[in-house]
Amino acid sequence: MTRHFGMFQFHPEVTPAQIDHCFAEMRAMVGRIPGLLTFEHGPYDSPEGLADGFTHGFIMTFDSNASRDAYLPHPEHERVRQIVVPNLARVVVFDFAI
Repeated sequence: MTRHFGMFQFHPEVTPAQIDHCFAEMRAMVGRIPGLLTFEHGPYDSPEGLADGFTHGFIMTFDSNASRDAYLPHPEHERVRQIVVPNLARVVVFDFAI
């Protein structure tokens, strides 16, 4: 399996409703993209203070590297990217096998 982990820093003018919409669209990819098993997300919630301005994170689990690779150019992923990316000031994505 492969984990696809990301952190977002939204533009300051992005509202909580817009953030919720972004994550709802991302969550809806489960079941629409083969091999995408789970999606979890949430706002930063740690007393460490090491978020470096990132406010939200997500983790997707894929059944394989091949499924993750197929997800990247998938039309549904591209559609959701068009919704999410304009709201972002910064993003980091990191993948690892489990």
